[in-house]
Amino acid sequence: MGCYPVPIRVLPDFLINQIAAGEVVERPASVVKELVENALDAGADQIVIDVVDGGRTLISVIDNGCGMTRDDLARSITRHATSKLPDDDLLNINFMGFRGEALPSIASVSNMTIDTCNGTDANGWQIDANTGAIRPSDWDCGTRIRVADLFSRTPARLKFLRADRAEMMSVVDVVKRLAMARQDVGFVLNNKWFFAKNQDIDTRVVAVMGDDVRGRMIPVNAQSGSDASMQLHGVISEPTLRRASSVDQYLFVNGRPVKDKVLVGALRAAYVDVMHAREFPLCALYLTIDPRRVDVNVSPAKTEVHFLEPSHVRGFIVKSLRDALAQTLNQRVAADVSGPGGRVAPQGASVHMEKNDIRPSRPTVASRMGPDSAFMFVASPDLSARMSRPDDNAQEKNAHVESCNVDRPLGRVIGQIANKYILAQSGDNLVIVDQHAAHERITYEHLRRRTIKTQPLLTPIVVTLRREDVAAVMTVADEMRASGLHVDEFGDTAVAIFEKPADWDLNWAELFHDIADEVRDVGHSSQLGQRLHLKLANWACHHSVRAGQKLDMAQMDALLRDIENTARGDECNHGRPVYKFIPITEIDGWFERI
Repeated sequence: MGCYPVPIRVLPDFLINQIAAGEVVERPASVVKELVENALDAGADQIVIDVVDGGRTLISVIDNGCGMTRDDLARSITRHATSKLPDDDLLNINFMGFRGEALPSIASVSNMTIDTCNGTDANGWQIDANTGAIRPSDWDCGTRIRVADLFSRTPARLKFLRADRAEMMSVVDVVKRLAMARQDVGFVLNNKWFFAKNQDIDTRVVAVMGDDVRGRMIPVNAQSGSDASMQLHGVISEPTLRRASSVDQYLFVNGRPVKDKVLVGALRAAYVDVMHAREFPLCALYLTIDPRRVDVNVSPAKTEVHFLEPSHVRGFIVKSLRDALAQTLNQRVAADVSGPGGRVAPQGASVHMEKNDIRPSRPTVASRMGPDSAFMFVASPDLSARMSRPDDNAQEKNAHVESCNVDRPLGRVIGQIANKYILAQSGDNLVIVDQHAAHERITYEHLRRRTIKTQPLLTPIVVTLRREDVAAVMTVADEMRASGLHVDEFGDTAVAIFEKPADWDLNWAELFHDIADEVRDVGHSSQLGQRLHLKLANWACHHSVRAGQKLDMAQMDALLRDIENTARGDECNHGRPVYKFIPITEIDGWFERI
């Protein structure tokens, strides 16, 4: 093709603004996000949003923030004009916005007017963002921005909008995320969605996520090291509370709502052994980190961030969440068992119970069935026959079990139902335990704590990869070594496996491709950890007490004592509950004894 002598020219301002608008203003929800963030940066503690026809006809945002002077109002619609970078340091950003692109971008694709008053002028001011004309206004406090006929100047963008209902749901999601970010601020959307200001996190979580989360969220409060260089607080859901999508996952970095792959990956890794891979936990998590260790200037939408040390951040979050999940067993059991005087502790009460206080009072399942508790019920292939075989001392053992363990967290064994569930009494509660789920968790946790057995290879396994895949795999070689896989470069286009976890025969090419893809995407890889979890979880599931297997009283008692002393013992490896407490008062109600 020929080369046409077209001269290079500077694009006109209106076209530059429309190009910028394509990055900043993707849809009505983007407009709401930018305007509400500006209101928050202005110090507002009450924000009212109105959206008509999904945002295409009108978007109105009113706040009671500090407002603007006449001169600031005139500059506000100029590209890259902002008050949020006083020292011109992009590595020290302490506001929601900072790019100075939102208002001119919105104005370029709509009819926008701004009314504002900062309290120092004799009157308020109104500007027509399309003409720049400013005139006095009777607006007397804060700011109101009205965006009418969105995308009327860019019909091509207008036709790509979805139905009004779908666009409105996106707006609701944006407002919910901002409401979760700032519990001290009140939000009203279309006079239908209300979030009162100065709510505590539990109340705001229920208002945003729904009543089904009430009392089922686990608090998280952790810091990294003695210098507290990172802090994480918020709430996460019990493993038995989950969604079919990530809709109720609210993640924040330094108060900013984000959708970050490192954080999402850490959340998934924390739940890997208590929730199915196709299910999603709920959360509202707030990470506080030195602004110089995270870059928020990644995209105009400001929903993505880059961490200086992503693997360090991920490890801190995974550990913090797993610790919070592990602590729920003792706290929940202690809150459910009888309090002093035979009363059931009220819901939400904190009854302190140290880990050392739950030492088994009887021999554990492991000690009764064999020396290795990882294979408690796998010691002999004819176990079922042995367990159903008459025991000469069974009557004496059962009598002893029935008379003890009354004060244990899961109580005293009463019997077995349908050879599936163990019944126990704990204070004024009936306890029902799923025997398979309980033993599956015990077995899994023991296997997970054991040192990985590795197998040195006389002849290395050589896997051919692309050059870029080799480079990506080798960046996480130390992490793979910790999982029992020793690899090294084998030329520019291959890696060699010199040592691997014993009995692991995988599709190594597929594994390394997956690792390389994940490393390039998020800077780390959890592929080996996930595969190790699946291997252990499957083994634990297939080698645990089955539903339908008859147990005697001593075996049931040992199982209860072991689950009391097991991390995350209230859920199985798939997130199903291990036990349930039913207050005797509730049973009394069934029979009209109240």
